[in-house]
Amino acid sequence: MHPVVLFDGECNFCDSSVQFIIKHDPKGRFYFSSLQGDTGEKMREKYQIPSSIDSIVLIEDDKVYYKSTAALRICKGLSGFWKIFYFFVVVPLPIRNAVYDIIAKNRYKWFGKKESCMLPSPNIRKRFI
Repeated sequence: MHPVVLFDGECNFCDSSVQFIIKHDPKGRFYFSSLQGDTGEKMREKYQIPSSIDSIVLIEDDKVYYKSTAALRICKGLSGFWKIFYFFVVVPLPIRNAVYDIIAKNRYKWFGKKESCMLPSPNIRKRFI
């Protein structure tokens, strides 16, 4: 099974992050689902992801990763030098997540909120579940 990235479908920063992952994942390893969609809701139930979670979530090998750990594990799976960011996993989790939370808390203010979702090309669309 492919790793699945759950993201906030209303957030411009999250949308940009998904576009970034697609661009740096030429093998199409990662699949995507909005937290607000039907599939996202089903995955929340299946993996017991709290409804209070509105940040990036990675489901990989039937394990759920949140916040900075999800972001770093995604970097590890990308092509190019982005893999080196996984090194930051050595930073203690509370520190990593504190930085992540600052960005997450301000993402709508800094990057805006989407009124509609992007329409991916047919080639990319198959990676959205």
